[in-house]
Amino acid sequence: MTIKQLVQLESALQPRRGSFLFFLIASLVILVSVQLFGSILPANHSKHYQKNRLVALSPAKLGEYTEKCSSIRKTAGPSASFLSESRLASDRFVEGTRPVLLRNAKILTGSRNGSDVVYGDILLDQGLVMGVGRISTPVLDLVKKRDILVLDLGGKSWVTPGLFDLHSHLGVSSAPYLEGSSDTNSYKAPILPWLRSVDGINTHDDAYLLTVSGGVTTAQILPGSANNIGGQAVLMKLRQPNDKSVQSMLLEPPDELFTNVTRHGDYCAVETHEACMWSNPSRVHSMTRMDSAWEFRKAYDEALKIKDAQDAFCDRFERQGGYLLPRDHFPANLQWEALVDVLRGRVKLSVHCYELTNEFEFPVASFHHAGETYLVPDLLKKTWGGTPAAALFASNARKKREAYRNSEFGPAILADNGIKVVMKSDHPVLNSRYLLHEAQLAHYYGLDPALAIASVTSTPADVAGVGWRVGQLKVGYDADLVIWDSHPLSLGSTPSQVFIDGIPQFAGPAQPTAPRWEEEKKKVVEWDGLPSLEGTKWSNVRVKNVKRLWVRKQLGSTQINEALWTEGQNRTVLIQDGRIVCFSADEAECASLNDGASTEVDLHWGLTTFGSSLGMTEIGFEATTNDGKVADPNSAVAADNLPYAIDGLLFRTRDALYAYVRGGVTRAVTIPVSNGFVQGLGTAFRLGSHNALEHGAIIQDVTSLHVHISMQFSVSVSAQFSMLRKRLLNASGEDPWALAVQGTIPLVVEIDSADNIASLLRLKRQVEARSGTPLRLTITSSAEAHLLSKELAEANVSVILSPPLPYPYSWEARRILPGPPLTLKGATQTLIEHGVNVAIGVPRSWEARNTRFILGRIALESNGTLSDDQILALATINLEHALGLELQNPLDAELVLYQAGDMFGFEAKPIGVVNPASRNTELF
Repeated sequence: MTIKQLVQLESALQPRRGSFLFFLIASLVILVSVQLFGSILPANHSKHYQKNRLVALSPAKLGEYTEKCSSIRKTAGPSASFLSESRLASDRFVEGTRPVLLRNAKILTGSRNGSDVVYGDILLDQGLVMGVGRISTPVLDLVKKRDILVLDLGGKSWVTPGLFDLHSHLGVSSAPYLEGSSDTNSYKAPILPWLRSVDGINTHDDAYLLTVSGGVTTAQILPGSANNIGGQAVLMKLRQPNDKSVQSMLLEPPDELFTNVTRHGDYCAVETHEACMWSNPSRVHSMTRMDSAWEFRKAYDEALKIKDAQDAFCDRFERQGGYLLPRDHFPANLQWEALVDVLRGRVKLSVHCYELTNEFEFPVASFHHAGETYLVPDLLKKTWGGTPAAALFASNARKKREAYRNSEFGPAILADNGIKVVMKSDHPVLNSRYLLHEAQLAHYYGLDPALAIASVTSTPADVAGVGWRVGQLKVGYDADLVIWDSHPLSLGSTPSQVFIDGIPQFAGPAQPTAPRWEEEKKKVVEWDGLPSLEGTKWSNVRVKNVKRLWVRKQLGSTQINEALWTEGQNRTVLIQDGRIVCFSADEAECASLNDGASTEVDLHWGLTTFGSSLGMTEIGFEATTNDGKVADPNSAVAADNLPYAIDGLLFRTRDALYAYVRGGVTRAVTIPVSNGFVQGLGTAFRLGSHNALEHGAIIQDVTSLHVHISMQFSVSVSAQFSMLRKRLLNASGEDPWALAVQGTIPLVVEIDSADNIASLLRLKRQVEARSGTPLRLTITSSAEAHLLSKELAEANVSVILSPPLPYPYSWEARRILPGPPLTLKGATQTLIEHGVNVAIGVPRSWEARNTRFILGRIALESNGTLSDDQILALATINLEHALGLELQNPLDAELVLYQAGDMFGFEAKPIGVVNPASRNTELF
C-alpha cells in the first residue's frame, strides 16, 4: 500500500474513531453510575424488575405459608389413625372432679346405630368414660384410692349418652325473651356467612338448666333462619362453667375462634354453618326464590374466586421452593373465608329447608326440618358429596307451604330407606328440655327403637363431626351421660341425674311397645304426603275385651268422669247409632244387635283442645289460607265490634284431622287470631265434622269472651286494664261484655305475670261489687299462676295452663314452676292441691294431636298423686267448665276407641270415634 493510500484510509476512518471514543466514554460513565447509584434507568423500570424477581422468604413467613397451605388441604376432624380410647384426660376436665362409678346399670351405649345394650358398670374419671360393662379390678383399685362417688342403680335404671341437639338457638334466643338479648337473626342482608352465633351467646340464659334437666348435654347453636346464609354455628356443652365464659362452654372450636382446642397431631376442628333456603328469607327480605338462588350463586362465586387464588398461591409457593415474588401473599379474606371452607368440604353444613335443590356443589351434613324428604329419599341420596342426614320434627308441621305435606311417618320412612335420621328441637320453637320426646314420638310412629335412641345421641354427634368424643358411651369418650327413671322411650321418662364432663348437674323398666303403622306409612307416600283421613262409618259396633269404660255422670251442677269397672274385668260393649246400648262380661248378651265391625279396644272420652288457632288457620304463614287477624286489637273500635270465631271457622284442616284421627281429640274451642288486647268470642265445634251446617258440627255458637293482657303490646298494661274496666263497668243489655258481667258466659283472659293476675283479681272484685253477680273468670296461658294458687282458688277462678309444660318464653312468664327433677311439683299439681279448677291448653295447632301424651307426662310427674279421672278432666270437663262449654246431656260426648293400651301412653293407637251427634261410629 502506498503512502497516498494510507492517507486516504486514515481520512476515511477519522469520523468513526470519534464515535468509537464517544461510545467508550459513555460506557465508562454508565458503569460508574451503576456502581455509584445502582442504575440510571427510570424508577418504574427498577420497581418492575424488583417485583418480578423471586426472593427468599424469612423463616417466619416460610413457616406461616407452609402451615397455611397444609391447613387448607386438611379434612376436618381427627386423623384416620386416631383412637378415642387413647385419650387419657379430657381437655374439659375440671380439677377436683371426683371419679364416679355407676354400678348395675342397663346401658344403651349409642353404638351400632343405637342398638348396643350392656348390663354392668360405668367408670368416669378425668372427664372421660374409663370403662363400660365389666371394669377391671386393677383399674377400680387405682381409682378407689381417691374420693370416688359410687352410685348403685340396682339393675333398674337405664343409662344413655348425653343427648345431642343438632338444631338449637339456645343462648342466642333468650329465655325469658328480651330484645336486648335476642341475637338469633340479623336482618342486614340475606347472605351473612361472616356472622358467628358465638358472638351472641348469653351464658346466663334461664334455659340452660331446663334443657339439661331433659338430658341434653351438647347442642349445636345455630344462627337464625331469616337469611339465605345465616352464619357460623358452634357446638356447646351445656354445663355451666365456673367462669361463666362462652369459651369454657364451647366444644372443639376452630383455631380462629378461641384457644381452648383439643389437638391430636394433624387434627383440624370441625366448623358448622347454617344456610337457609326459600321461604324464610323470601318473607324477611321481600325476595322471590329466584332472588334467593341468585344470592347463593353470587356468594359462592366470590368464595370460589378466593379458593382458586389460594390454591394457585400454594401451588406457586411449593413449586418455587419457598421463593416468592415480593408482591405475592396468601389471599386471605376474613369476610368470605367461611364459604371458602364450605367449598373445601371442611364445614359440617346444616341446610334449613323443607324442599330440596341440588344445584350448588358442596357437601351437606344435614338437611333440617326437611319435611318432604321422606317423599324423595332417592333424590336425597343424589346430594352432591354424599347423602346428608335429615334433622326432623316429629309432628310440628304445616305452618308454612313447604311444610304442608310433612308426615309423622317421615322419620320411619327415611330410616327404612337407609337415610340417617336426627330428631331436633329448634329451641325455642320446641323447648329443648323435651328433645327426647321427639325421639319418643318418632318411635311411636314407627321409627326403630334403636334408631330413635341414636337420633338424639350418636347420629347427631356423627353428623356434627364430633362423633369420636360425644354421642356414645365408650372408653375415651367424654363423660356425658343420663340416668333415666324409666326406659328413655317411655312417655314421661325423666333424668334422675345428668353428668357432663363427669360432673353431676343436679342433686338429686321395660322398653315400651309402639303401635304398628305400616298401612299409614304406605298411604302417606302413596298420597304424596296428604293421605285421606276419612274413616269408615258404622251404625253398630261391638267392642270386645274393654278394660275400662269411662262415662260422664251429673253430680250436682257439675259433671264427672267415672270408670264403670276396673282393669281385669273386661267387658263387651255394643254401640248403636253412636250410643252405648249394652255392656256385659258375657259377650253373648251384647251380640244380638251386632251387624257391623268387631274389634278389641279400650274406650275413653274424646279430648277437647283449646289454646291454638285450630279451626282458624290452615297454613300459618300463608295468609290466604287463614281467617286472618283481628284488626287494630288494642283499640276501642275492636272492643265495640267483637269478632265471632264461628264466622271464620274452617273445617277439615289437616291439623284438626290429625288431632281427631291420631290423637283422640274430638272437640275444640277456638277463638279469633289476635296480636293484641281484643281477641273475640269463642266457639266450640267437632273436629270430625265436614262443615258448619252438618248436624252436631257446632257444639256451641258462643262459649266465652276472650281478651289478652300482656307487657308486649304497643299500649301499656295499665291502659289495657283501663279498657277492660271501662267495658265491664259500663256494659249493658245483650252486649257480650254485659253477658260476661252477668255470668252468662265466662270472661277468659290470656295472662302470665303474677303481678298482672293480682291486678285482674282486684278488678274482678270491683266488677262484682258493682253488678252483684259473680264474674265467671278464667285465666289462660297462666305461666305464673302457681304463685297465686290460694288467691285464685278463693276467687273461684279457673286456670288453663297453656302450654302445660312450662318455659320462660317472656319476661312476664319467667317465674315458672318447671316440675321434676328441678322442683318437687309442677304447676298443675300445685294448683289442684289448692282447689283451683285446672285445665290444659296447647298453644300450637299441630300439637293438639299430642294432648294425650301431655296428660300422660303430667300424670307421671305427679308421682301418683293425681288420679286418672283428675288427669282426664284436665282436657275434658275441667276445660269445658273453664270455657263455658255446656253439655246438656253427658251422653252427647264422643268416645274414642284405643287399640292395645292406655290412652295416656305410647302403646295405644286411636282406631275410631263414637259420635252421638252423627249417630255412627267412625273406624280409621
